[in-house]
Amino acid sequence: MSNHIVGIIAEYNPFHNGHLYHLEKVKEMFPNSPTILVVGGAFTERGDISILNKWEKAEIAIKNGIDLVVELPFPFSCASADIFANGAISILNNLGVTDLVFGSESDDIKGIKKLVETELNNSEFDVLVSLYLRSGYNYPTSLSKALEDITGNCYKLPNDILGICYVKAIYSNNYKITPHTIKRTNDYHSKELDKMSISSATSIRKALLNNKNIKDSVPTITYSYLKNKKTPKLDDYFNLLKYKIISSNDLTIYNLVDSGIATKLKKEILNSYSFDELINKIKSKNSTYAKISRMLIYILCDYTKKQAKEFREITYIRLLGFSNKGRDYLNKIKKDINIPIISKFTREKDKMLEYEYQITKIYSLVFDKDKAKSLIEAEYKMKPVREE
Repeated sequence: MSNHIVGIIAEYNPFHNGHLYHLEKVKEMFPNSPTILVVGGAFTERGDISILNKWEKAEIAIKNGIDLVVELPFPFSCASADIFANGAISILNNLGVTDLVFGSESDDIKGIKKLVETELNNSEFDVLVSLYLRSGYNYPTSLSKALEDITGNCYKLPNDILGICYVKAIYSNNYKITPHTIKRTNDYHSKELDKMSISSATSIRKALLNNKNIKDSVPTITYSYLKNKKTPKLDDYFNLLKYKIISSNDLTIYNLVDSGIATKLKKEILNSYSFDELINKIKSKNSTYAKISRMLIYILCDYTKKQAKEFREITYIRLLGFSNKGRDYLNKIKKDINIPIISKFTREKDKMLEYEYQITKIYSLVFDKDKAKSLIEAEYKMKPVREE
C-alpha cells in the first residue's frame, strides 16, 4: 500500500463536475493512495440545507473513487470556517492521513502557508484584528485585512479562506499532514450555470429551484438522485423556525444568539416569510450572512451555547462508506485510533452522536412520509455503503 494517505474535505451540495475534476487531479497526484473523504451531513458550513443526504453523498463518493467516507458531525459541519476545519482535520489526523488536497482559487500553497505562519506567530496580527473589529468589521474581514496589512497578500475567496483554516488547524496541532492545492475551475459565487461543463454548487442549487436542467453540470450518478425529485430548501423549515422563535422564552440560550439579536428576532419574525428576508432584517456590518444563517439553524435545531462548549472535540468517527481498499486500510490502522469508529449507531453511547440523530430527525421533517421514515431508520439500520 502507498505511503501516502490522502484526505479530502467536502460538502458535495451537490457533487458536481468540479468535484469530479478535483478527484481526478487527486488521483493523478497520488495514483495508488487510499483517499479519505470527510463530508458534512444535513446542514452546511455556510448555513444552508444539504440537498443530498449523507448516504447519497457516500454512495456518490465511493462510486467516484473515494476509498473511505466519514461524517463530519453537525457541531463542526454547520460552523465557522475555523471550527469546520478543526473538526475535519482532526478526523483526518485520527485516520492517519499524510496529505490534504483542497481546491483553491489562488492555487498558492506557499502564500497560504505564509499567511498561517503570520497569523500564528506575528504579535502584531492580534492587535490589528482587534482594531478592525472595533472599527465595525466582521471577524473574517478583520482577519483578512490584518493579514493583508502584514504580508501584502489578500485572500478573500471562500476556498482560499477555508484552505487557510485547514493549514492553521494542521500547524497549530502539529499534525504531520502536508497540504496541497488544486486550482478551482469555476466561480464559487456564480449563480448561473456555466455553458461549459463546470458550474458552481450555488448555481446548480438555484437551477434546481427554478426547474432548470442540470444534466450537463453533474455526473450521471448525481443526476440520477436529483432528477424528478423535490429537493429540500432552507425555506421549507421557515415556519418551524418561526414557531421556535415565537414560542421561546429565552433565545440567548442558543449558540451565537446575544441579547441584541434576540430582541431583533422577536421583533422581525412576524413580518418575515423566508430565511433570506429575516437574515437581511437582522444582520449588521459586523456579522456575515452565513453566520446569521447558521445561528437560525442553531435555533431550529435546538443547538445551545452549552452544547457548543461541550462539543469542541471530535469524540467518534462515523463510517458512511468504503471501497475494498478503504476497508483494508481501516483494518490495518483501527487498532491505533484512539476514538471509536462507528459503523452501527447503537454500538456506542456518545452525546454528540445522539445529537446527530436529532439533527437527522429535524432534517427529515420536510420530506414525505416514506422518505422521512427511511432517513430516520437509516441512522441505526444503514450499514456503510460498500464498493460493488
